[in-house]
Amino acid sequence: MAVTFSKWKTPIKEQDPEVRKGNFGEVCLGYSLEEGQLEAGRCLQCKTKPCIAGCPVKIDIPAFIKCVKEGDMAGAAEVMDKYTNLPAVCGRVCPQESQCEGLCTVGKMKDFEPVAIGKLERLVADWKYAQENMAPKAYEGEKKGKVAVVGSGPSSLTVAGDLAKMGYEVKIFEALHAAGGVLIYGIPEFRLPKKIVKMEIEAMQKLGVDIECNVVVGKTITMQEIMEEYDACYIAVGAGAPHFQGVPGTTLNGVYSASEYLTRINLMHGYEFPKFDTPAKKANKVVVIGGGNVAMDAARSAKRLGAEEVTVVYRRSLAELPARIEEYHHAVEEGIIFNWLTNPTEYVDDGNGQLKGVKCIKMELGEPDASGRRRPVPVEGSEFFIEADCAIEAIGQGSNKVLLSTFPEIKLNKWGYIEADEKTGATSVPGVFAGGDIVTGAATVILAMGAGKDAAVAIDKYITEKKAAK
Repeated sequence: MAVTFSKWKTPIKEQDPEVRKGNFGEVCLGYSLEEGQLEAGRCLQCKTKPCIAGCPVKIDIPAFIKCVKEGDMAGAAEVMDKYTNLPAVCGRVCPQESQCEGLCTVGKMKDFEPVAIGKLERLVADWKYAQENMAPKAYEGEKKGKVAVVGSGPSSLTVAGDLAKMGYEVKIFEALHAAGGVLIYGIPEFRLPKKIVKMEIEAMQKLGVDIECNVVVGKTITMQEIMEEYDACYIAVGAGAPHFQGVPGTTLNGVYSASEYLTRINLMHGYEFPKFDTPAKKANKVVVIGGGNVAMDAARSAKRLGAEEVTVVYRRSLAELPARIEEYHHAVEEGIIFNWLTNPTEYVDDGNGQLKGVKCIKMELGEPDASGRRRPVPVEGSEFFIEADCAIEAIGQGSNKVLLSTFPEIKLNKWGYIEADEKTGATSVPGVFAGGDIVTGAATVILAMGAGKDAAVAIDKYITEKKAAK
């Protein structure tokens, strides 16, 4: 059969790089309905549906795309609502290129790009939230039990939403003053507008999910108290404790972890100072250490705060870069400089406790390490200096110990994360389940959501069987 559609994805509008690098408005402007229908027409509606296998929450992708093609947006939204509680978030921040789109049959054809599944998901979600008659309805039958959820990030919101739909009374405990977890403190406005997160959370509340902020489980309330009141508990507190490389000068003023830097900007609205009273570091020359999405977010945020020069220092090459290629391209368009095969060796003091620059060394790739990637090895005699008044380390995060230190009954693995069953999320404590980054270490939003979906099924089974046995 002859292929008659375009080889390329339908172009999507974006803010001009020269304009957007001076504001925190969303970069990608999304498809119109007409553009979405055009892109949906590129889907082959494969009988094997390989794209679904690449989706951690198993959305029936061909079904919702067929609805978009036919102009049935309500039908598309209905399909997605069966599988995901955060469609507007996923359509923006999921690494579709390595998941659903990575398995798309169209993308396997010579010189063809895959269907823009993520952009179509975003279109449907944004359409749904613009409708007044699409609000979710709370479960109306008798409640099947009570479940506590610790944390309010993507895994928590997923398990809470699914359990509420099943008929459970669900309460989320959030330590910060706003719900959303990493969606609200970790991802910048230009990638994921906070109004989008707020709409997804409000939809969850309409399902009947109760959210209480400013509650630090392990301090404000103990896990033991929670287990006395609830039939089951799901822990998804993320991995928000920053890692540092430990190079000399880390304690200088001007050296930040990416988690602190981004939290000041995203959650505390530091970029809107003095309208909000949390100032963000406005530096002239910034060095960001790392190569993941968090490093891209920090670098692009620094540029928007007015930095004249922003340099990303990454110890491997572009081929090994863990960040989404879309985020890398956006960073390049915005003037971010990349120093490949480079690692910091010292943060240099100006004599008054302030950072004045970063000493670096060139690296070369040796034999593969435990991750399967080639290990970076320093090149002797290749040291050089980058002038900087701000350095941001974005090299990963670890588990938060506040809850874990007060709950010794729960078994941890050798990395300090909760040991939980890969499929159900069950932990060493009966009735306590866990998922997301506190189990896997820092990963993606959609993988955390997948863990939440699986855990909701397991929690329902656990409570139902326990009550039947009484």
